[in-house]
Amino acid sequence: MNQTIGILGGMGPEATVHMFNLIVKYTKADTDQEHIPIIVFNNPKIPDRTTAILHGGPSPLQALVESAKLLEKAGADLIVMPCHTAHYFYNEIITHIHIPFLHLQRETLRCMEQQPGNIKRFGLIATAGTIKMGLFQAVFNESKKGLEIITPGSEDREIMMAAMYGEKGIKRGFKEEPRELLLKVIAHLKEQGVEAIIAGCSETSLVLRESEMQLPVIDPLKITAKAAILKAGYKVKE
Repeated sequence: MNQTIGILGGMGPEATVHMFNLIVKYTKADTDQEHIPIIVFNNPKIPDRTTAILHGGPSPLQALVESAKLLEKAGADLIVMPCHTAHYFYNEIITHIHIPFLHLQRETLRCMEQQPGNIKRFGLIATAGTIKMGLFQAVFNESKKGLEIITPGSEDREIMMAAMYGEKGIKRGFKEEPRELLLKVIAHLKEQGVEAIIAGCSETSLVLRESEMQLPVIDPLKITAKAAILKAGYKVKE
């Protein structure tokens, strides 16, 4: 049976739009009617996840739970959440709903374990919260193929946060300046022998270009969008 996808969004709004676009782009459909029904709750009022995790700011948990419950009540059969750091609260959110909730990091690992190539070392571009709480590291440690996450050092983490949250950061609508900052971090990761880059902050998917790095870019949002399409009972267009 074909199902409806719910997007728990607003973190940030542009990443939410990106997830919606990815689902539409990769759904195999020849007419409007063959596309997937999607319910989007773009809730930008959810407290900042990194601030909550690292600095004791207001917890986003209640707003995340209420958003997930709203999507379920509205008719969603499964949920995706295009915010990596918010997955710190994933295990608590799912106790309040009764529908599947796809997990960005786990879907990424599943896809990487099925890859035809032999990439083992992945450099992670992500918020300080995602890195500190080990959201990708914990999942990839479960890999049966020895896949490894390499994280930037403390100085590079500050650069990444500036690229995302700074005066000319991605969350303020800038693209070129954040890209230049992230490329510096990626250059240092390449020196550590990484073979691919994981766009572990949703907004970084909007600015990173493989051609500038000469490394594959792994986009967990794209991976999870395709997984959601299949989960909803539709076919993926490659």
